[in-house]
Amino acid sequence: MRNRLNIGGAIPRPGRESDELARPNDAPGLDLQGKAAGRILVINCGSSSLKYRLHDTSDESVDAVGLVERVGLDGTRLTHRCRGHEVHRNLLVGGFAEALLEMQAELMAEGTGILQDAGEVGVIAHRVVHGGERFTEATLVTDEVIGEIEKLNSLAPLHNPVNIAGIREMRRLFPAATHVAVFDTAFHAAMPEYAYLYGLPYELYERHGVRRYGFHGTSHRYASLRAAEFLDRHADELRLITCHLGNGSSVCAIDRGRSVDTSMGFTPAEGLIMGTRCGDIDPGLPAFLERAEGLPVSESEELFNRSSGLLGLSGISSDMREILAAAGAGQRRARLAIEAYCYRVRKYIGACFAVLGGLDALVLTGGIGQGSAEIRARITRGLDCLGIALDERRNQDARGFSRVCRVSADPSRVAMLVVPADEEWMMAREALEALGGRAVGGCSAKGAGLK
Repeated sequence: MRNRLNIGGAIPRPGRESDELARPNDAPGLDLQGKAAGRILVINCGSSSLKYRLHDTSDESVDAVGLVERVGLDGTRLTHRCRGHEVHRNLLVGGFAEALLEMQAELMAEGTGILQDAGEVGVIAHRVVHGGERFTEATLVTDEVIGEIEKLNSLAPLHNPVNIAGIREMRRLFPAATHVAVFDTAFHAAMPEYAYLYGLPYELYERHGVRRYGFHGTSHRYASLRAAEFLDRHADELRLITCHLGNGSSVCAIDRGRSVDTSMGFTPAEGLIMGTRCGDIDPGLPAFLERAEGLPVSESEELFNRSSGLLGLSGISSDMREILAAAGAGQRRARLAIEAYCYRVRKYIGACFAVLGGLDALVLTGGIGQGSAEIRARITRGLDCLGIALDERRNQDARGFSRVCRVSADPSRVAMLVVPADEEWMMAREALEALGGRAVGGCSAKGAGLK
């Protein structure tokens, strides 16, 4: 298929993904290859997990991926895959410094590692959840930049401090590499002022930055570009609605390559019902719970983020697979949780359609969006009025973790696509874009096909 994307190079076709780790070497045609050898390490520090992936711009067989779960908790476990080898081992309880050290040990392990020396890594891309209004694109890390990110800690207290700790430790472990911060919020920086402001006194925005920021930007951008490639269209001529549906979920309206609205807001708790987050609630609810339940605001915040959503509604789990199984066994609250989840997604799709004034494609990504034909069918039920018509056979046959799949019926005015998520690839791409074609540590952004 002829590539017409105007961002410099084709979007890759990642391989099968049956769990949280993308499997290396199942992804032919990664478009990070360049004329000069260069290795890019992507780091994603979550609140209690570390995901990492190493790419090589000249040799796609040099690809390693790993996950450290339950960082700082009992039962810390590392999973590492590289060149057909797979390692699973339990770790002693430790923080991110210890987890990153274990990652480095696996990457450099004798016989199974792919690094001889830490100096072989040219670029390291770090996920940072909140960039505020200061960071609207991937940015080279300096001491000054770290200080500016720290000023945003109050906007993402569970994530930004962990992201910063990861950056500092990686700068120590890989001192020769160029480090780049990639921000979840950056893609949404183009939202118009009337879309991101709350109906609050304007002074709160001026003094404290109280506004809607949006998250999952890396995933939404990647899904939109993959969709454009699949449709053989320029990204800047499409109106898209992208739905990132997983434990965290959000919907984004993308008008000709720009995010113009999204469901998440000041924090990732706004918008859709999620695994453990409640999504939209009445702002008077915390005060009511304090009066009725004696629940302080600090504890209600924990309630809204950790004990709500699918878990709170179903009383079973935050995992959609378990809830679907329980619903199939006749459990009423499981069925209710599914209906509420799908209703909220459908409601936001309608809102985004109105914002865009029309639609070329509806795109679903993330673990639930890729993995559940039943949820896709429920979400699109009744959307014929928007020109969205699902093909039941295509929907059932879709293999959303391995390739882009069209699940809309042929007469549908709007294409409906399932796109495999690959935030780590997009982070690597954005890191190279931040280099502006400049060779750093043997890794050339220009050589990797970027303008």
